[in-house]
Amino acid sequence: MHPGDGALSVDRTPRALILGVPGPTLAGDTRALLARADPWGFILFARNIESPRQVAALVADLRDAVGREAPVLVDQEGGRVQRLRPPLWRGWPDVATQMAQVAPDRAARAMWLRGRLMASELRPLGIDVNCAPVADVAGPRTHPFLAPRCPGHDAATVTAMARALAEGLMAGGVLPVIKHLPGHGRAQADSHTALPRIDAPLPLLEESDFAPFRALAHLPMGMSAHVVLEALDPDCPATLSAPVIGHIRRSIGFGGLLMTDDISMGALSGPVAMRGRAALAAGCDVVLHCNGDPAETAALTEALPRLAGDAAARAMAALAARPAAPPPLAEEAALDAEWRAALGLDGDDG
Repeated sequence: MHPGDGALSVDRTPRALILGVPGPTLAGDTRALLARADPWGFILFARNIESPRQVAALVADLRDAVGREAPVLVDQEGGRVQRLRPPLWRGWPDVATQMAQVAPDRAARAMWLRGRLMASELRPLGIDVNCAPVADVAGPRTHPFLAPRCPGHDAATVTAMARALAEGLMAGGVLPVIKHLPGHGRAQADSHTALPRIDAPLPLLEESDFAPFRALAHLPMGMSAHVVLEALDPDCPATLSAPVIGHIRRSIGFGGLLMTDDISMGALSGPVAMRGRAALAAGCDVVLHCNGDPAETAALTEALPRLAGDAAARAMAALAARPAAPPPLAEEAALDAEWRAALGLDGDDG
């Protein structure tokens, strides 16, 4: 496969893996490890980001290491969860803050503008996938780490805002990832450190928590939730649960590429290789590993297969849906001014 070829090669299908890397440059030993791992894609974090020129060079080096235009992801939601920050990039409020500041009749437009302007910062760097929007419905007891990231407290609002953000990202050449399937909003624990359990009955989950994901099931990429939904599987978190992932596919109707949330998070237990195998066995398509630890990367490389069957087909479909990079955004200043006006921001606020 040639470096500029974005398709999946028949003779060298990528591994069912998305990897983080340790730092802002690609050292020789890391490059060799990535070449052996041959992941489907990569994800960037604050440790990987110093300047626009450096990020663009790192993205190019990552793709060169695997010899193809692998997707490069980032978590750029806003608020606490944004990897590109001022002064080199905009500082985005979390979505709950934006929703509180904007008039209801301008909310969807403001969310589209947010996505379009985010994309104008990401795509010139070569980053072509954003792990957003969050489509979880916030409730009165949602954990404080997640609640500000949710765009609303009812399914209709969440659906409309998540759709607008996704469409804004795609208009700017960036593929969205809806998260966290099939719904994380009722979680009262932070899955980065503990395993949340949700005991709500299935009819209530269907009416509320699952509804935004059903409405957005046409989108090409989604991320699983590390949360136990007792109504579907009292024993395993969604990421590792065949019944839950079966429900995501059949009842919710999501047909896109399903990636795990970070497989090294504290909600899960056991060695990362075991977790990764369990996620694929349950029905996830691709395992996300974020911390860049070389030993864990090597273990996952040994444990996980290359994409095949339906998972490979969904990966190909996601790549085919990846928007082309648009020309520079000529009206960026006007769109930025419109977004700021919708939020009542002045000067450099926000």
